[in-house]
Amino acid sequence: MKKFEMDIPLKSVILKGNMVIPDKATGMVIFSNGSGSKRSNSRNKILAELIQNKNIGTLVFNLLTEEEDLVYENKYNIDLLVSRLIETTEWLIQNKHTKDLPIGYFGASTGAAAAMRAAAYFGKIIKAVVSRGGRPDMVINTLSQVISPTLLIVGGIDVPIIGMNKMAFDELQSVKEMKIVPKATQLFKEPGKLQEAAELAIVWFKRYFIKKEQYSF
Repeated sequence: MKKFEMDIPLKSVILKGNMVIPDKATGMVIFSNGSGSKRSNSRNKILAELIQNKNIGTLVFNLLTEEEDLVYENKYNIDLLVSRLIETTEWLIQNKHTKDLPIGYFGASTGAAAAMRAAAYFGKIIKAVVSRGGRPDMVINTLSQVISPTLLIVGGIDVPIIGMNKMAFDELQSVKEMKIVPKATQLFKEPGKLQEAAELAIVWFKRYFIKKEQYSF
């Protein structure tokens, strides 16, 4: 297993990231976290390790610099988050360690909105998208352009987010599923609930990283 703590050089900034590639990796999952969630966040670490244990690589990084993160509005600036995710994806596609691996997005909160719009931008390059407690409704006008198989995971007692995700689900034209994890809130802090969300995500990524004909157009 290869582990890297690295600088990701983009056009205007350098972002910090942690990349882990299992020896027999079947794909790479880029974490797209919003609303100030850091790569050092304990939930991100748990999710990344669970995914790595299933022979899928992960890139967990901060969409914002430390200075930018201090500005509240930046955390909800979808255009900014999308541009960072697109540039980081392009960097990963060209990276010598990952250029031959299928890529998926794992988005949370506003990061899920960024993942949806970036997936629409890249088309078939993004093999699968998973949103965990996300806000895909924030880019609702873009969702019909997403062709990547998309899984929406929502906590069962996170009532407002369930409604927002149902709106987003109806707009998606790709292969899609929506899973509600019982007795879980948006952050899946309840015992065992984060693991349940991870298992759903892993099944989705494994299915579409391996499957060759995944689009029904």
